[in-house]
Amino acid sequence: MHALEDVRAFLDLLNAPPPEAQGLFRKGAPVVVARAPGRLDVMGGIADYSGSLVLQLPIHEAALAALQRRADRKLLITSLGAGGNQRQARFEMQLEEFETLDYDGARVRFRRDPATAWAAYAAGVFLVLMRERGANFAQGASILIDSKVPEGKGVSSSAALEVAVMQAVCAGYRIGMEPREMALLCQKVENLVVGAPCGVMDQMTAACGQRNRLLALLCQPAELQGMVELPEEIAVWGLDSGIRHAVSGADYGSVRAGAFMGRRMIAALAGRADDLHLANVAPSEFEQHYATHVPERMRGGEFLARYLGTADHVTEVQPDRDFPVRAPTAHPIYEHFRVRSFAELLSGAVTERRLELLGELMYQSHASYSACGLGSAGTDLLVQLVRQAGPARRLYGAKITGGGSGGTVCVLGRREAEESIQSTAEEYLTRTGHRPYVFRGSSPGAAAFGHLILEGDQ
Repeated sequence: MHALEDVRAFLDLLNAPPPEAQGLFRKGAPVVVARAPGRLDVMGGIADYSGSLVLQLPIHEAALAALQRRADRKLLITSLGAGGNQRQARFEMQLEEFETLDYDGARVRFRRDPATAWAAYAAGVFLVLMRERGANFAQGASILIDSKVPEGKGVSSSAALEVAVMQAVCAGYRIGMEPREMALLCQKVENLVVGAPCGVMDQMTAACGQRNRLLALLCQPAELQGMVELPEEIAVWGLDSGIRHAVSGADYGSVRAGAFMGRRMIAALAGRADDLHLANVAPSEFEQHYATHVPERMRGGEFLARYLGTADHVTEVQPDRDFPVRAPTAHPIYEHFRVRSFAELLSGAVTERRLELLGELMYQSHASYSACGLGSAGTDLLVQLVRQAGPARRLYGAKITGGGSGGTVCVLGRREAEESIQSTAEEYLTRTGHRPYVFRGSSPGAAAFGHLILEGDQ
């Protein structure tokens, strides 16, 4: 497992560091190396924050982190490739700063300088461990990050970075931690330090995923349901639309807020506390008892006057904004049913009809994203091109992934459909001028990989 191609390349890089990483590590002291992959959202997506079952594949591309403890309490982080897009590749701070900062203060601190805002994903690991685990870091750390998970493509580059750094920190400072807890703490990094309202499926896949298997996660809040085998005859690919995705974007946040507004309304109608997971509402129950009572849209001020607030601590219902409510509420209710059906279909013999049903579930999921307002012209075109190719070209289904509003489309087909995937990418290039990055293959999660300890003069 430690012979992965990207790991070998990273070790070579440590032995002959590029200019921006030279002098980062001192000779003769151990260096810890950890690795965590991005993920391809096969089914489930944004329904994670509503308690849905999700099916996630750890992708081939991963983030690697090398850590060496320091004699002082300085935190020095270098990210290879971070020098683009007006970002500084190196960040430093004193760990003492975290002793006087709460999460709100940390968000303000990292947002102060856009050139180093990326460091919140890595440095935030230390703050979360201090606050949630009582960790006492008497020594600082030098950290080198090299991520091959493309940013803005909806394959969770942020979770890969967080988990890789968390794994390296835990190994370097001898902090025992189970993979599930690691994922939950990394979610806190993203929610509370970075300030991005993501669910937990990304971090769980980066931490707990297994190569060539779909991680089945019931997000209530993060219950592993085992792994779902992809039959040998089936493969999934990711096609990048070229439209940058950001989980912190307004569309994702407003849709998430709308789902929690709908959850509050249904809980009130059901006469129960606001501990309801929308995914646990059956589609038939929603249609029969609740759908007509959930408005298509609602002004934030009107909602707050009637319901006081939501149970979601990472989004805000702003009084002067209109929020979509019905579609974001219905989405996880139906998506949970679709994901369970998808997993069940994968457990049987691979027939043409079964592949068509799997594909239809993906197309339904994509349409539901669009109804929520999380579609995009690029992802819609990719899905359309897959539909047009269809079973005759051994392609059966496609859907937008993750937080939506751009990013990557997941495609389901027979394993021998590589030529059709390439043809789809070429047609997309012809129509848009953008050549899609094709995600193919899989790799182990951080827990399965473990960590390396390099001794001596690396």
